[in-house]
Parts: sequence; C-alpha cells; structure tokens
Amino acid sequence: MVLFFKYLKILFKSQMQYRTSFILLSIGQFFIPFTIFAGLYLLFDRFGQIKGWTFYEVALSFGIIHMAFALSECFARGFDSFSSLVREGNFDRILVRPRGTMIQVIGSKFEFTRFGRLIQSVIVLTWAVVNLPIDWNVTKISVLFLMVASGCAIFTGIFILAATLCFWTIQGLEVVNIFTDGGREMAQYPLNIYHKWVSKFFTFVIPFGTVNYLPLMYLLDKHEGNALPYMLAPIAGFMFIIPCIFVWKIGVRHYCSTGS
Repeated sequence: MVLFFKYLKILFKSQMQYRTSFILLSIGQFFIPFTIFAGLYLLFDRFGQIKGWTFYEVALSFGIIHMAFALSECFARGFDSFSSLVREGNFDRILVRPRGTMIQVIGSKFEFTRFGRLIQSVIVLTWAVVNLPIDWNVTKISVLFLMVASGCAIFTGIFILAATLCFWTIQGLEVVNIFTDGGREMAQYPLNIYHKWVSKFFTFVIPFGTVNYLPLMYLLDKHEGNALPYMLAPIAGFMFIIPCIFVWKIGVRHYCSTGS
C-alpha cells in the first residue's frame, strides 16, 4: 500500500502540471453522466414509473452504480489501458522489477479527472436519499457503502479480465465495453425490468444484480422473507474479483514479449 500511495502522489502531481486542462476535463466528466441522468428524468416524467420502480428509487440505483464506475475508472485505469504496455513492450520492464505485476499495472495510470463523474454521482445519490422514505440505520448505511465498494470491485474485475486478453490479442478488444460501459448503463436500472436470462446472467455470472438490485430491495424494504441474503449480496462483488486475479496470473505466465 505504501507503493500504491506513492504511485498516486506521483501521477497526481504530473496531472496537476496542466491545471486548466485538468479542471476542464473534470467538468466534462461531470456533465457526461448528467446528460444520461437527464434522459432518465425525462423518461420518468413521461411514464411515472417502470415496473413498480419510482424515479427516486431508480436514481438511487443510478447514483450507486455510476459512483462505483467512477472510482474504478479512476483507480483501476492501468488495467483499462493495459494494451499499450503490451504493445510497446513496456510490460517486460514490469516483469523484472521486484514488485508484483498487479500493483505496478494498477499504479501505472490514474485518471483523477473522473472525480467530476464521481461528484455528479454523489449529488444524484444524495438527492435520491433525501427524497426516499428510508428508515436509515447503521446496517442500511453500511449496506449502501458496501454496494458502492462491491460495484467498484466488479468493474475492476472486468478491467482485469480485459487486460488479461491483451496477452494473446495484443490490442485491446472493444467487445469488452459491453460489460463495462454496457454493464454500467444496464445496472443503473433494477435488474427485474429486463428479461429473466439477462437478470440471471448479471446476477450469477457478472454479479451486478448483487449491487444494484438485491441490496436495493433491502434498503427500500421491498424484500421478501429473511433480509440477511439481501444484506450480504454485495459480498459477491468482492468474490468476483478473485477468479479475475487468478486468470490474470495465468495470462502473465503465458506472456510473450512483442519484441518492440
């Protein structure tokens, strides 16, 4: 962790060398999800609700998943842009250093401008919380924070899997955006509005449903029966990252230099 925070400090200083650019990019990142949220607002203004979900309930899901994505994009950007390290042969240097490959890759790039997206998500989340009749207690607050952290772990796991593919494909594959950008867009709504096969896939394979749907049912007191499975559902997000790390290690063992 000491090395991780040193990476953070170095890259933050480098990005702050062009402060105007940094501020403008952060503002741009603030307004990107704002346009998506505006579309969400207009949708509910026209139809009132979607399959029993009100605007503020969906806004809560929106804020959680976009906050998780913003944090993952900020701190796991090294995996998202990993293909350049392989293509240019710079991963060879990482292999000969006396530190783990994962900490070096994750520390190779941080996108602090994503805090603009994060701020917008916090505003939406706060607005939803204020307008929802939720009886908040320590448990529900803990579940809320766990949902954000779990979502961040899932997106990071997908970034790791995408980076691992680069050991064989060299170039990054745009198809992975189906599960990153596409997963973010899909998970901003509760999963039960989709077809059953979609909700099952994004619950048992890529567990977005354990972030934006099951624990959301607990927060809104919509669950049936024992509340414990709904409360503990976000743990699946942290479990998802374990096989992703295992796959990464397999990819490292099969890495062949590009010779650049």
